[in-house]
Amino acid sequence: MINSQKWLSINFFTFFFTWGVFLPFWTGWLTTEKGLTVFQASIIMGFGMLARAFSTFVLFPAATKLFSIRKVMIWTAFLSFLTMSFYTIGDSFATLLVITILFSIVYPVLLPAMESSASVLMQKERIHYGKSRSFGSIGYTLALLLIGVTTAIWKEQSILWVMLVGLAVMWYLYTRPFPPVLSIQPKVTKGAQKSDFKSLLSFRPFVIILSLAILLQGAHASYYNFGYIYLQDLGVNSFYIGLVLNVAILLEILFFARADTLFLNTKVSTMFLIAGIGSTLRWILIFAFPSLWVFILTQLLHAFSFGVAHYAFMQFISKRLSHDQIPAAQGMYAAFAMSLSIAVLTFAGGYLYEINPGYAFLGMTVFSFPAVLLVLLTRKRFSY
Repeated sequence: MINSQKWLSINFFTFFFTWGVFLPFWTGWLTTEKGLTVFQASIIMGFGMLARAFSTFVLFPAATKLFSIRKVMIWTAFLSFLTMSFYTIGDSFATLLVITILFSIVYPVLLPAMESSASVLMQKERIHYGKSRSFGSIGYTLALLLIGVTTAIWKEQSILWVMLVGLAVMWYLYTRPFPPVLSIQPKVTKGAQKSDFKSLLSFRPFVIILSLAILLQGAHASYYNFGYIYLQDLGVNSFYIGLVLNVAILLEILFFARADTLFLNTKVSTMFLIAGIGSTLRWILIFAFPSLWVFILTQLLHAFSFGVAHYAFMQFISKRLSHDQIPAAQGMYAAFAMSLSIAVLTFAGGYLYEINPGYAFLGMTVFSFPAVLLVLLTRKRFSY
C-alpha cells in the first residue's frame, strides 16, 4: 500500500528541484547563454507567466474534470520535458519567446496539480502538509546548490542540462504507483467547472484570501527574476550566489517543518498580516542598502513573505472548501497569485531594473503594503 505522506514528500522534492532551477536562474540563463538584455529576458519571462496564468486557470481545472490527477501529472511532465528540449536549438528572441510560451503552458500546471494532491490528501488521509512541503523546499535548496557548483565549473550552459535531467526524473516518478484517491477518474458533469468558479467567486472570504495571495506572491517578481542578476551585479561569484539564495530556502524548510505546530491555532488573517509586513520590510531593505550582507539578511524574511502567505492559503482552502472546489481554487491561485501578478510586475521590474536595480525591488511594495491594509480592513468583518 502506498504511504501517502512519503509519496507526497518525494514528489514535492522532485518538482521543486526543477522549480529551483527554472525560477531563479532562467532569466540569467537567457541573458548569458542567449545574449539577451535584461529587458528582453523580462519580456520573455513575463509573457511566459501570462501563458502560465492561462494554463493554470483554464487548462488545469478543465483537465481535472476529464482525467484523474495522476494522468494530468504524467502527461504534463512528459510534455514539459519535450518542450524544454526545444531550448537546445532556439537562439533568436522570437524563437525563445515561442518556446518559453509553450513551456509555460504545460510545466506550471504541475504546481497546482501537486498542491491539489496535497489538499486532497489532507482532507482524505489527514497527512501533514507542512512536513511534506518542507521536502519541496529541500529540493529547491539542492537545485540552488547544484546550479552554483555546475555554473562555477561549466558556466551557465549547465542550467539547461540540469533542468532536462530533473524533468526526466520527475516524469519517471509520476509513472510509478500513486495514492489511490489521486487515480480516481472524475465524474463528468456538464458545467461543473463554471459552477466551481462561480461558487468560489461568490464566497467573499475566498475572494479576499485570493486577493491577498495575489498581492503577496506577486511581490516576489523581482526577487525571482532578477535576484540572480542582482547578485552578479554586486560582484558575487556564481558558486556563492547559490549559497546566498539558499539562505531563504533554508528558512522556508524550517518554517514548513514546524508550521503545523507553530500556527495550529492562528487565524488565517493573522498569518497574512505577518506575511505582508515581512514582505514590505524585505523589499525596502534591499532598495535602501544595496549590499551583499543586507541581501543575505533580507533572505531571512522569505519564510514570512512567501512561506507564511502560502501556508495560510493552503490552510484556508483545505478547511473551508469542498473536495470538488479544490482544483478550481488551486488553479486560480496558480494563475493569478503565482503567474499573472508576477508577470505584470516582471514587466515593470525589468523596466525599473535598467534604471536602477534597487527600484525593481522597491516597486514590489506597491503590492505588499496594500495587502497589509486589506487584512486590517477585512479581518473583523469576514472572520477569516
